[in-house]
Amino acid sequence: MLLLSYDISDDKLRAKFSKFLSKFGRRLQFSVYEIKNSDRVLRNINIAIQNNFAKKFGERDSVIIFKLNAACEKIAYGYAKHDESNLLVVA
Repeated sequence: MLLLSYDISDDKLRAKFSKFLSKFGRRLQFSVYEIKNSDRVLRNINIAIQNNFAKKFGERDSVIIFKLNAACEKIAYGYAKHDESNLLVVA
């Protein structure tokens, strides 16, 4: 499982990036996606970010990819407590 979080200041670039990510996984929050992991998927995401997005990022923009494993535990509150997938997110 991958957890991808981003903070992109340009509205147009952020919308394009979000649309790109929606091909690989599902949105958990406005700027957080859960993606089923495989080496191929991660490689495709990294290549696309490097080739299509990284050059357009400004000093305030960031993308962070977390690789999660089977030992992760999920604790959810509010609406998220109804989601059945196994995932741990600690901020």
